[in-house]
Formats: sequence, C-alpha cells, structure tokens
Amino acid sequence: MEADQNNKAWNNGVYQAWINRFGTAEEAAKKIMEDPRKRVGSVLTYMGEKVQGKKIINLLGSNGNKAVALSLLGANVTVVDFSNENEVYAKELAQHSGVQLRYIVSDVLKMPEEELTGDYDIVFMEFGILHYFIDLHPLFQLVSKLLKENGRLVLQDFHPVSTKLISSRGTTAKIRKHKVTGNYFDTSLEEKEVSHSKYLDPNDKNPIMHKVFLRNWTLGEIVTSIADEGLFIKTLEELPNQSSEVFDQGIPKTYTVVAEKRH
Repeated sequence: MEADQNNKAWNNGVYQAWINRFGTAEEAAKKIMEDPRKRVGSVLTYMGEKVQGKKIINLLGSNGNKAVALSLLGANVTVVDFSNENEVYAKELAQHSGVQLRYIVSDVLKMPEEELTGDYDIVFMEFGILHYFIDLHPLFQLVSKLLKENGRLVLQDFHPVSTKLISSRGTTAKIRKHKVTGNYFDTSLEEKEVSHSKYLDPNDKNPIMHKVFLRNWTLGEIVTSIADEGLFIKTLEELPNQSSEVFDQGIPKTYTVVAEKRH
C-alpha cells in the first residue's frame, strides 16, 4: 500500500512543480549548460578525476537535472525513476541541452533483468532516496549487480541526525535553534507531504495524493547494508549545512558514502 501511495504522489503534479521550481525545460537547460559542474556539485569529486566516457546510472534520478549535467561533461548516463512526469521533464531537458539521456521508467527494484548488465562505472544516488525503501538490502544487491568490478557507488543524502533526531528553527546562524524532538532508533513509517509539492500552488494540491510514507534509516543501518552486499566502503564523509544563508556549526546535515565493488 505504501509503495502504491508513493508512486501516485510522484505522478501527480510533478511536471508542473518542476516548471514552477526551475522554469521550463528550455530555461532550465540554459542554466545547466552555463556550468554543468556546478549543477552536479560536490559529488563530482567522488566520481573520479573525470566522468567523460564513464557509464553512469542515476537511480531515482527524478527530473534529470544532475544526469543532464553529467551528460554535458561527457558521461553516458541512464536514469531510473518510477515517475512518468519526471521522465517527460528530463527528456525535454536533455533535448534542449543537446545531449542523449536514457530514461527507464520503473520501480528500481523491478528493473528488467536485461538492464542488470554489470558494466556501470558508477551508480549514483542522492538526497531523499533511501527513505522510500523499507528494506535496504535489495537496493544494494541491485547496485552490486549493476556495477562492474571496481565500479563505484556514490551515495549522497541527508544525515539521519537531521532527519530522525533534531529539528531546527531560525534563518541565520545567530538565531538558529536546534531541539531534539525525535527518536534516532525509531523504525516506523512516517507520513509526510511529498517533497515537490512545496513548489505547487496550494489550490493544485491534493491532500491525499501528495502524501508519501517514509522510513528514515540510521547511518549504521545504511553503511552496514552497503557492506553486506560485498561493497567495500572507501569513504564516509559527514558535513554540516554549508549553504550561504545558514551554517549549522556542529550539526551534521548531509553525508556521502563511496563504496567499490570487489570480489
């Protein structure tokens, strides 16, 4: 039931949400083309010296903006996502950027067997992905099947301390306050409004259709699930909020895991 509801939420108003957030695909493409490295962001440093010529699969790659930026840098990129509306925006974005982008509309855990080619240099996942899975082991089994030997998983996400434990209020470092309001070890599903709905006109929102069910994981659960599937952890980096407006000193806001497939 939860998976069905999450699927519905990501196929309801998403295309319009991205237009409201980024502009039309043509407008968004112009911005990405100005500086694709900036659009990919800090995660680029974990992908190796160059991505040119590398075969990359972006699981739950949403509207394709990072995938298109990687394509502009010379990578051969495939996106897998279960939202048809995301696919439409991503393909328009690729077209206006002048790059090829392969897009598979599928639940990542139900990808066709012929797609599990074991020849990808990089499996890339970022921000707000893992909480859609009620068991992480099948996901990282899939990652292992997709990667070639010495291929690399690059995972960047919000830190569990921030998603599970601490709530923050205030807009500047001087007045920002943090409070422990959660249970770090809670394993229950949490009902929330789907992330893209904040970009929709309130009159366009369906209070039922835009709800999702999320399972927030501890960092230990995440790292252990990756290692259990034969992926060698090379890097685990934790970072505070580094936006220009707010710097939450001492509070981990994001993390990056880099793991390699080895036999």
